[in-house]
Amino acid sequence: MSRKMTKYSTELKTRLVLEVLKNEKTLNEIASENNIIPKNLQNWKATFLANAEIAMEPAKAVKEYKDKIIELEEKNDNYAKVVGKMTVELEWATGKLESLDLYEKRVIIESELTTISVSRQCELISLNRSSLYYEPVVNETKIALKKHIDTIFEAIPVYGYLKVHQQLKEDGYDVCANTVAAYRKEAGFKAVLAVRPIHLTQPDKQHPKFSYKLRGLDIIRANQVWSTDITYIKINGGMVYLAAIIDWYSKAVLAWKISNTMDTALVMDVLHEALSMYGKPEIFNTDQGSQYTSHLHTQTLIDNGIIISMDGKGRATDNICVERFWRSAKCERIYLNEYSSIAELKKDTKDYIDFYNHKRFHQTLEYKKPMNVYYESLKINNKDYIKLAEDVA
Repeated sequence: MSRKMTKYSTELKTRLVLEVLKNEKTLNEIASENNIIPKNLQNWKATFLANAEIAMEPAKAVKEYKDKIIELEEKNDNYAKVVGKMTVELEWATGKLESLDLYEKRVIIESELTTISVSRQCELISLNRSSLYYEPVVNETKIALKKHIDTIFEAIPVYGYLKVHQQLKEDGYDVCANTVAAYRKEAGFKAVLAVRPIHLTQPDKQHPKFSYKLRGLDIIRANQVWSTDITYIKINGGMVYLAAIIDWYSKAVLAWKISNTMDTALVMDVLHEALSMYGKPEIFNTDQGSQYTSHLHTQTLIDNGIIISMDGKGRATDNICVERFWRSAKCERIYLNEYSSIAELKKDTKDYIDFYNHKRFHQTLEYKKPMNVYYESLKINNKDYIKLAEDVA
């Protein structure tokens, strides 16, 4: 029959440890007087001393906890980058092998190799052994199409077959979507999956909050609703922050900035740039982060006659427009590269956003491009369109 373990109160442990620390009695004496094993006293003393620093400096303990959170976030970011990079590399290597034509596969076979038989080599690369002696009829058009699909995958690995089809049509290829899907399947191509970004901004209880104005709203034109957020990016030198403003209707990125600090100055710089280049929206949506609830930010919006909308607490889906852009930017570009400096990251981010705004097909826009949709909407709904277009140009 097992012996029931005795539980001792925190008060008792503390009193006995303090008595031990006085050095007026031996451990055995104190243990005997309190009917406790001396080893327990040793363990309690060690635990007490190990945590004494926390009692004297609670702020340090909080800092260590926050540092641990940042460390875990950095690890999560690193893992996501590795997964994204490995996925692309694996898909590329597999696709290269499986997309080889008959002639290219035949060239790979090494008849003199003793460690792997010819039959096994054929099996590994999905080649019928009888094909070694067959001279195929070459379809140059099909080869060119497959190579172009390969080129698109290497340049934009996140594209599925429908977007690849749109790109091929734009590049002058007359091919149906089902054929594109079949060729991609044959080549082993799959769009790189997204990794959900971590939300950073934290609310300030002293700042006023505004209600969410977008629920049930029919967003039908550019500059009706703008949305903004901040995300973090890990580079070799540490953590930096990317803020962006997006037109909800067209999905166009209107302004962005990268900074080594996540503060009000960052969001104000992005806001001023967007207002100066694209006029102003009817509604401006943010989360409840302290940068966005600050007096400077909210008063600037109010002074411009802009309605303020804020996500519900803990509801990232309320700002889904920006969340989807973070997913696209990180998985299509950022997670696939390493950046040694902020300057290098800024250059690549600018290149990606130019691509995203002007060249990337957007499924929810019926495979149109964000900036095209933005200006088309302004042309229809805004009599000041020509002046705005000239100012931006």
